[in-house]
Amino acid sequence: MSQTPPVDFIEVYPDALSREQCAALVARFNASNETGPGRVGGGVLPELKDSLDLTLAGKPAWRDAEGLLNQAVFKALLAYLRRYPYTLIAPLMLEVPGEGGKRHRLTAERLVAMDDATLTPIVQTVLRPGAINLQRYTGGRGGYPYWHCELYPRDPRADTLHRHLLWTLYLNDGFEEGETEFLYQQRKIGPRTGSLLIAPAGFTHTHRGNRPLGGDKIIATSWILFQRAEQLFGGQ
Repeated sequence: MSQTPPVDFIEVYPDALSREQCAALVARFNASNETGPGRVGGGVLPELKDSLDLTLAGKPAWRDAEGLLNQAVFKALLAYLRRYPYTLIAPLMLEVPGEGGKRHRLTAERLVAMDDATLTPIVQTVLRPGAINLQRYTGGRGGYPYWHCELYPRDPRADTLHRHLLWTLYLNDGFEEGETEFLYQQRKIGPRTGSLLIAPAGFTHTHRGNRPLGGDKIIATSWILFQRAEQLFGGQ
């Protein structure tokens, strides 16, 4: 008798972007003069992370790329929330309008049954996109071998503690290894052009980026964060 594989909350969405869209982003990234050494929470530490990065936030020339990536991620996020509805409703007690003008608690069953037009404003009320980085890991040298999660308490505004989900969109393939490897789930995600990985940001999903061999690995990556308390709760 076949067994159902355990739920690990790691989802991969193929063809989140087309190969043509990915190739165009790679070409723009390669031509950019705004790249710099990749950083971790403690700064530039190439023994932990060896990459060349470009942050898109605050760069008007990259606004269209930001929009393209965030749109692709949001579409996959809706699918992720329908599979794991408590991602959205476990942290908060949410209410939505119902029949007769009454408000009803948002249950998992109600969330799963919502169409995109109904679910979208709820998600946008609770969650927000993070700053996107484009990153290149040089074949045979680059990588992010340090086991890490996406939460850490150094940021005075606590934005790094608002990270709820991580995502990585693979912009190329054609090399060996270079997987995103999750420690406790014992799972490796092989890069495929246009595929999008979404997983929880906390320590339960400690992970690393393995070194690519025979070619460079290029990704877009960021987080899905909670809205700040001032946005969610006002002056309460």
